Amino acid sequence: MARIPEPVPTPEGPAYEGRLLDRPDEEVVDQGVAFDLRTLVSRRGIVGMFGLGAGAAVLAACSPSASSSAASATASSLTEIPDETAGPYPGDGSNGPDVLEESGIVRRDIRSSIGADDPVPGVPLDFTFTVLDMANGGVPMAGAAVYAWHCDAAGRYSMYSDGVTDETWLRGVQVTDDDGEVTFTSVMPGCYTGRWTHIHFEVYPSVDDIEDSSKAIATSQMAFPQNVLDPVYELSDYDGSAANLAQLSLATDNVFGDDGGVHQMGALKGGVDAGYTATLTVPIDTTTAPTAGTMAGGGGGGGGDRPEGGPGGGEPPSAPPS
Repeated sequence: MARIPEPVPTPEGPAYEGRLLDRPDEEVVDQGVAFDLRTLVSRRGIVGMFGLGAGAAVLAACSPSASSSAASATASSLTEIPDETAGPYPGDGSNGPDVLEESGIVRRDIRSSIGADDPVPGVPLDFTFTVLDMANGGVPMAGAAVYAWHCDAAGRYSMYSDGVTDETWLRGVQVTDDDGEVTFTSVMPGCYTGRWTHIHFEVYPSVDDIEDSSKAIATSQMAFPQNVLDPVYELSDYDGSAANLAQLSLATDNVFGDDGGVHQMGALKGGVDAGYTATLTVPIDTTTAPTAGTMAGGGGGGGGDRPEGGPGGGEPPSAPPS
C-alpha cells in the first residue's frame, strides 16, 4: 500500500511539495481533481503519491472526454495574483529611468549591474515564478516576459538610491519556459522602514513588450515569511533590517495587509549558510484589466512602496536601514 503523504506546516497553512493545500483540513490525497492535476502538470511522481488506482483516475480525468471539465476545475481553483503598485523605484520608464531599454537586461543572474561582475553582498537566493494562464484553463503561460527587481541587503534600489543611481543590480528579465517558469539568481532583500520584505515583478505578454510599461498584464510583489527572515537579518550585511521588520507585520503592511499576503507568500527552502530557494505561483487572468503598475504617489497604486514618512513622488532610501 502506498504511503499517504504528509503535508508540511508553513506560516500560510499546510503545503505539499511547495503548494498550499486547497482543502487544509483534509489529507493530501483528498484535495480534489484540481490539486491532483497541478501535481501531474508539475511532473511529480503521481503513482508514488496516490498509488496506481488513484493515479489511473487522474489520468482518466485528463482524457479527451474529460479535458474540458478538468481545465475548468483547475482554473476555478486558482486565485489571480493581486495587482500591486510597482512602487516609486520600478526602473521601467514609468518613473524616470528605464532599465528595460538596456541591452543585457534579459538575464538570470541579477546580482551585478548589467555588464559587470561585482555581485552585491547578501545571502544567496534563487527565486522562481510559475506563471499560469487563467483565461485558458490555468495552463502554464509560455513565452511571457517577467521583469523582477528588489532592494539590496542595505535597503537600497539601484538606479534611484543615493550613490547607486548608475547601477542596475537586482533587476532583470526572464522569459517563461513551457512550464511557465522563470528563475532568477539573486540575494535575500533587506527590510527598509515602512515595508515588509518583498520582491517586485511585472509580467508582459512577450519580451518584445517590455520597453512599454503600460503593456504589463500583471504587476505584483512576492512576500517573505518571517521565520526565514529572522536568521538572515542577524547578519551584518543586513544591519537595521531586523529593527525595521520588528515594526511591521503582514497585517499592517500597506501592500500585503489586505489579506496578509496569503496569495503572494513565497515558499522558501534552505538556510543562511547555503542560501535559499523561493517559489511562487502567479496565476494571471488576461480577461481582466490590470489595475496597478504606476509609481507610488504618482497616480495609481497608492503609496505602497514609499518608505514610511518619505516624501511623495518616490524618494528612495539612500542609506542602510536604521
